Amino acid sequence: MSVRNLMDARPFFWAILAVPAAHVLYRWFTESPLPDELVAPTGEWAARFIILALMLTPLTMLLPRLGALTWLARRRRALGVAAFLYSLLHLAFYLAEMETVRNVLAEFWALGIWTGWAALLLMVPLALTSNDAALRRLRAGWRRLHRLAYPAAIVVLVHWIVVHNEPGEALLHFAPLALLEIYRLARLLVRASASAKSHSSQPAEG
Repeated sequence: MSVRNLMDARPFFWAILAVPAAHVLYRWFTESPLPDELVAPTGEWAARFIILALMLTPLTMLLPRLGALTWLARRRRALGVAAFLYSLLHLAFYLAEMETVRNVLAEFWALGIWTGWAALLLMVPLALTSNDAALRRLRAGWRRLHRLAYPAAIVVLVHWIVVHNEPGEALLHFAPLALLEIYRLARLLVRASASAKSHSSQPAEG
């Protein structure tokens, strides 16, 4: 198999996405850490993958000729599914840490906790529809549905800041996405303004 064929193979990309999970699980089975030691790393990887998935559209607008971005953009849905799977792993270690349903319910309405549950729920329909069959069936509705990734990312940011009681690391992760979305919005506004001026300068018929 050529290098190009290897890189285009889905199992190859999924193997890359699985590396952090493999490391976490290796620690779990060999070092016997407490569950709370693995809650944060798995949650952070979930956040990184959703951030990367959302960054790809504005990045390809900014650097349209960069081949690596095009390669990644074709795999955006896999990144979203990976974010969801890491969220499930994050949830599994959190539940192991809490031990009982009573303990889970006792802190459910804390801001740092319910935001985590909300982010996971928002990602469920995204993960379930990140396949070719759903794309064909939903058509234009697929794109509207997948805009849920944006509120999911915002809720993830709030969850991260509140749980760690320290905004620095979370903001450092989300800052590139925020800057790229500002660039994307500015570009759309410039195009809309140019289009409006073009229409207004056209002579009236009759």
